[in-house]
Amino acid sequence: MDNNLKLFGLWDTNVGVLDIGLKPYINLSFMQVPYSAGRNIKKQFWKSKKSIVERLIGKLMITGHKGKKHYWTSGIQTGQINTQYKIVKKTFEIIEKKTQKNPLEVFVRALEKGSPTEGIASIEYGGVRYHKSADLSPQRRIDLALRWMTQGAFQKSRKNKKRIWDALAEEIIAASEGDAKSNTVAKGVELQRQAQASR
Repeated sequence: MDNNLKLFGLWDTNVGVLDIGLKPYINLSFMQVPYSAGRNIKKQFWKSKKSIVERLIGKLMITGHKGKKHYWTSGIQTGQINTQYKIVKKTFEIIEKKTQKNPLEVFVRALEKGSPTEGIASIEYGGVRYHKSADLSPQRRIDLALRWMTQGAFQKSRKNKKRIWDALAEEIIAASEGDAKSNTVAKGVELQRQAQASR
């Protein structure tokens, strides 16, 4: 295959999604530069039309968020697409070196294993709020997995001298193997445990 038809000019985008529920929501269509400049933002379900790698880049811009507040705004949280682009490219290079696999495939497996299927919905009845178990939509499952993945990497790199691309590569590899040391997998298991307790 010609180099011009690969992600970052390096990796093949022809990767299969094993989770049937997530398949329509993980966009692996070819984009050498995963950046659409928001051209689909006014369309319904626009997030599904964005490349999954572009969505990872977008999540890296807001890893300093806690709830609705932005606690950390320096470092990698600059909001510059070029900074996030370089981080993701370096991350994928590290993943390829460590696993000898297509990093895009490893990333997709991490999303599949790290996304929870059940969550909690708050129901108010008679002035009292209850938590009730609820199935999560595929879009929500991917959103949560991406959030936990990037926030876990940010926390590991913020507190020590580890580079963000090293921390993100470790997080993605651990999540793809279903390792409980991964922030993505640990948070997903915890949410599903809470959902089972709320049935």
